[in-house]
Amino acid sequence: MQRKKYNISVEATLEVLGGKWKCVILCHLTHGKKRTSELKRLMPNITQKMLTQQLRELEKDGVIDRIVYNQVPPKVEYELSEYGHSLESILTALCTWGDNHITRVYGDKSSVLEESILNE
Repeated sequence: MQRKKYNISVEATLEVLGGKWKCVILCHLTHGKKRTSELKRLMPNITQKMLTQQLRELEKDGVIDRIVYNQVPPKVEYELSEYGHSLESILTALCTWGDNHITRVYGDKSSVLEESILNE
């Protein structure tokens, strides 16, 4: 198997975190374990197929853990892995930059941000 080559390190980061939804999922998981249905409710514009795909990719990359409870009906939760917790400062920096950007472009954050625990 041939090793992948990157031009700069940020490419490796974007390979794991790239896309519209992965950082959003990770931000929600910084607040604790979530079931798929909870994540779907927190992100109403994501399709079930996309959510499932993104969760699988994040799990494959070792950023989140999938916890399966042996019960009926089946219960599955997702949480940040130990490795995933190393992304918290990056996610916080992205949120801070986004807050500043929204304020700069729109003025009032409340006019463009949905109500969410992440926006408090």
